[in-house]
Amino acid sequence: MTRSTCHPWLDRFAWLTAGATFLLLGLGGLVTSHEAGLAVPDWPTTYGYNMFLFPLHLWEGNILYEHTHRLLASLVGLLTSILAVWLWLREPRSWLQWLGAAAFFAILLQGLLGGLRVTLLKDEIGIFHAALAQSFFVLVTLIALFGSVKAGRFADSLQTAPVSGSLYCLTICSASLVLIQLILGAAMRHQHAGLAVPDFPLAYQKAWPPMNAAFLDKINAQRLGTEELNPVTAFQIGLQMAHRLVALAIVLLVGCVAWKARRQQGAGSLPAKLAATWWGVICLQAALGVAIIWSHKAADVATAHVLCGALSLLAGTILSVDLIIQRRSRRQLVQTPGPAHREVDATAQSPQGPLDALGTGAIPELLVATLKEAQ
Repeated sequence: MTRSTCHPWLDRFAWLTAGATFLLLGLGGLVTSHEAGLAVPDWPTTYGYNMFLFPLHLWEGNILYEHTHRLLASLVGLLTSILAVWLWLREPRSWLQWLGAAAFFAILLQGLLGGLRVTLLKDEIGIFHAALAQSFFVLVTLIALFGSVKAGRFADSLQTAPVSGSLYCLTICSASLVLIQLILGAAMRHQHAGLAVPDFPLAYQKAWPPMNAAFLDKINAQRLGTEELNPVTAFQIGLQMAHRLVALAIVLLVGCVAWKARRQQGAGSLPAKLAATWWGVICLQAALGVAIIWSHKAADVATAHVLCGALSLLAGTILSVDLIIQRRSRRQLVQTPGPAHREVDATAQSPQGPLDALGTGAIPELLVATLKEAQ
């Protein structure tokens, strides 16, 4: 079902929710960077107070970061709930209604994970909490994008050059690798492995550091004499090195995506611009990762790294969706001859939304098509 009426306030509200989610990501990054996750040891109360009635004069030190994080998370939860209901009542496209419902249940799960991280004292829960936070940001931003009247610009790319199988698969694989890298990054932060290897580009003056017991004893004896560094384990060093290797792979792969998109689609095409933007964000992300080590894990640098990671996942997802839509659109155009071809062509240029332009109106169909293309 296509969108028959315009709801500008709904569009604005969706973007407001996405913006608030991005701010929440940044505040969550500060909480982890300052190791303030347990500055408030109870949940859902705050030192026995109702969360929303906690005295202002007690907002100090790490309590400020953690308590503000909880309040902003509550606001994002409220905004997401309103958005989901609003979409269900006013948005005629069922697939967008279900995306809103998915966002609602995701924010409920996210809040539960945040509370369990405090009450159960499990760092592992923080990993899932962080990974879900960045995925949730991508979800609400896609809702805002697809629901916006500006989504017609997104559909304009549907009639450009064909998408090769190599570009298609490389983009999907690169975006998936970015998600894996974000999970690795969350594991590093919550396993306190951010400075497990304190130098770059080498690692303890080697290309790959040994991780045997003798080497660990030696470096931990040195680290204990440094206030900024704590003893590390072989697992933490391995996690740090895996994160570095995957980062290098992503820079190279996304660089290939940008080159292929420019060469096959043309420098002025939307896929080429999206790919170039994605590669720029990835390079900035890599630079911030290096800056974390050189700055001895400065909180503002580490938080910027988290935010840039969310943007890199968003850029990769948008490009992937664009290529999926473009590939299916051209297939329909090729298979539909004569006047029907012109009718499909006119539909593809519809400003009502990129998915409606295909006449599919269903997210599951796109997912199925992606799986088939990957086989």
